[in-house]
Amino acid sequence: MSSPCCISAVLLVFMGLAVGARAEQSEQSGERSCDVIGDKSSESQMERALLKKLEPLSQMRFNVTVEKGKTENYVYQFRVCREVNSTLQDFAGLVQTNRQNGKTTVIGRINETQVFNGSDWIMLIYKGGDSYGSHCSSEKRRAVIMISCKRGVTASSFSIVSEEREKEQDCFYLFEMDSSVACPAEDSHLSVGSILLITFASLIAVYIIGGFLYQRLVVGAKGMEQFPHFAFWQDLGNLVADGCDFVCRSKPRNAPAAYRGVGDDQLGEESEERDDHLLPM
Repeated sequence: MSSPCCISAVLLVFMGLAVGARAEQSEQSGERSCDVIGDKSSESQMERALLKKLEPLSQMRFNVTVEKGKTENYVYQFRVCREVNSTLQDFAGLVQTNRQNGKTTVIGRINETQVFNGSDWIMLIYKGGDSYGSHCSSEKRRAVIMISCKRGVTASSFSIVSEEREKEQDCFYLFEMDSSVACPAEDSHLSVGSILLITFASLIAVYIIGGFLYQRLVVGAKGMEQFPHFAFWQDLGNLVADGCDFVCRSKPRNAPAAYRGVGDDQLGEESEERDDHLLPM
């Protein structure tokens, strides 16, 4: 085998190993995300858009501890569209841990997700949790997380509100938190007139600066001649001044002036008498 062929073969082998290692690494480090209920072909576009909106929170972990006397001492762990413990591969998105005996209960799983929103809130629901024991008809647990709008805060104030388990069915755990991702897009405070004014001012600035540079560097103008189209604007200024004088004049044009200057018309006709006799002959 020739030298170029050997080099090509080695490069192909290294590229194959690199691609395989990258794929294996991404598979190991990659975390499963939320899967809304239903087939992919029938998934709601609105739910997909909301899940994408929640993506900035996916790398964060939230914990809250609840203590009620000596009987209840729990820690709740929650992640947005990610597994709390990716090594278990159990799709658990919200987990309850009993601090007394270490027992772990999955409240909701990310592979059974529902999400909807209002004007300034997003409701995230994880279904498919571990089954209840003696109440709620032994149905599966579910977690309801209310995410409220709070501008300037990525995420904060994660807490449990209540656990509804006194019903025959549709029991749930209710949580709440604040985040800016639930806020609606801010409307522009600039009016149409302001936008037009800013655009016009920007164009004027570009015209003056660009024209100045062109006159100075290309044409070689000096002084006031560096101003773009200086002669035109000078004539325009004179015309505007004449127009204002014509329009704003308060007296008729043929009215005599309030004062009389010293002119040729005030000197009168030249006297026929001359002072020739005073001159030497």
